[in-house]
Amino acid sequence: MAFTRPEVFTTRPTLQGTFGMSASTHWLATAAAQAVLERGGNAFDAATAGAFVLHVVEPHLNGPGGDMTGVFATAEEPGKPVVLMGQGPAPAGATPVHYLAEGLELVPGSGALAAAVPAAVDAWLLLLRDHGTWELGEVLELAINYAGDGHPMLGRVGTTIAAVAELFQTHWPASADLWMPGGRIPAEGELVRNPAYARTLQRLVDAGAAGSVEQAGNDTREARIDAARREWREGFVAKAMVESVQTPHRHSSGKDHRGVLALEDLAGFQAGYEPAATVEFRGHTIAKTGPWGQGPALLQTLAILEGFDDRYLDPSTELGAHTILEAQKLALADREAYYGDTDVPLEYLLSAEYCAGRRALIGERASHEFRPGTVPGREPYLPPLRTHNTPPVPSGAGAAAGGLGVGEPTVAPGGETRGDTCHIDVVDRWGNMVSATPSGGWLQSSPAIPELGFCLGTRLQMTWLEPGTPSTLTPGKRPRTTLTPTLVLRDGKAVTALGSPGGDQQDQWQLPYLLRTIVGGYTPQQAVDAPTFHTTSMPGSFWPRTWEPGGAVVEDRLGEDVIAGLERRGHVVTRVGGWTLGRLSAVVRDPATGVLQAAANPRGAQGYAAGR
Repeated sequence: MAFTRPEVFTTRPTLQGTFGMSASTHWLATAAAQAVLERGGNAFDAATAGAFVLHVVEPHLNGPGGDMTGVFATAEEPGKPVVLMGQGPAPAGATPVHYLAEGLELVPGSGALAAAVPAAVDAWLLLLRDHGTWELGEVLELAINYAGDGHPMLGRVGTTIAAVAELFQTHWPASADLWMPGGRIPAEGELVRNPAYARTLQRLVDAGAAGSVEQAGNDTREARIDAARREWREGFVAKAMVESVQTPHRHSSGKDHRGVLALEDLAGFQAGYEPAATVEFRGHTIAKTGPWGQGPALLQTLAILEGFDDRYLDPSTELGAHTILEAQKLALADREAYYGDTDVPLEYLLSAEYCAGRRALIGERASHEFRPGTVPGREPYLPPLRTHNTPPVPSGAGAAAGGLGVGEPTVAPGGETRGDTCHIDVVDRWGNMVSATPSGGWLQSSPAIPELGFCLGTRLQMTWLEPGTPSTLTPGKRPRTTLTPTLVLRDGKAVTALGSPGGDQQDQWQLPYLLRTIVGGYTPQQAVDAPTFHTTSMPGSFWPRTWEPGGAVVEDRLGEDVIAGLERRGHVVTRVGGWTLGRLSAVVRDPATGVLQAAANPRGAQGYAAGR
């Protein structure tokens, strides 16, 4: 049975070529990646170059002080998906006892107490060292130029700065100096610079070219990149980050606190590689991070949906949208109950028997309950089910961030944010393919560090202070991240890399793409363009961790009949306009012909795809 095809798509066709394809959330990052491909670099050189440009041009969505996760396959081993793990852990001083003594009920949504060990830069340099071909200076050249010489101001960056301008001016003067030069917010399109970050990157490059590498008798490309990594973890960058958190500063709690990040935390962490978690769906292998991130929730959703006929899987129909929303609620309930940097029974959660039992819970009506499954020998964690009407903050604290994470961060004056991020996908002519989601270290996360030109991230807000949860704040443990890139394999070879910004919505927006391309026969661009939706019927991953029982957020283009049908079934529908949800990008490779494709999201006129 063919899927329903919306009558209106954007006029932009899917790009095709055989040389190399890249897609990202900003045109300069896409252009940077494409320039590297055009000059003979591979997908890993290109993705790293594009990622460092994203730090410069989308500082409201990601930064060097944040984190990233990636999943990739090499041309040499196209059937082996590998996770690039760039999620730092909680510092040694980040204990629930300390935070509770600070008068906190939750980890704050802004301020240095929310900072995990920054991991994004080390992860990108690790990927470049092991799988790239270019020297570090070549890869960072464009980012250094854009930071030092200037780049056009993105309007959404100005909007974000405006939302926290009073916080900057009153409590975070270093951030005001960096993002509001001369006391004003730069206008959209105005040339803006970050010379401090340009100097930071150049010093990393110089560290790799220093005489110590040559004197050690190991003056290789890999050794030079490792020298830069050491400078980041142990040298001037680490020292400046640790010094910056010693000054008490305003957090989203409405109070001033010091951070707890220490030199030992930075020196003791390195990014790494892990096997991907996978599930088979309609002849395809879907690869995600492990359950220290939310990625396996998409795998669980697919495993639940695998047992339905195709007519239940069409996101453009009432039956399909209802079934998909209900399956997502079940998987996301398990995310809350079991996921974290701990012993997670993922094999059982993905098993055919377990998913069949979960599938049987999907009825004709929308569930308004929180329904994690039962795992033998395990007690599911039941989180506090706070609604927007019961903010979990002490009296006098800032108001909760509004909005539902529909693309860019929604920031309250106190600096807290539901969060959002960037995404980049690259495939090259040889078949190397990478999907990566860099995030955190947003300009509104914590005070800027003047010597470095960036701030720390806030990923620890995704942990709980309650004991006994799978994601309780624990020194040395990673917070359960929402960053969730995807790799798709068919017949033992990587064929698609995709992902999206969007916090809790990332996998929810990727799922309709997978269903429409794998089951419905859509082209990549048609699947990106098609109307989408997501559920809010689960505790949010970001401060203030609220939920909306039965909530469903939909684009109007889903159609009046479909939306009315969802409401009749009991979904609490929020309509958000025609082109608002999803920030998908994707690259595709046909192993038989070598032909490449790329697609990017038209919403917000921000996503771009390029190639030839």
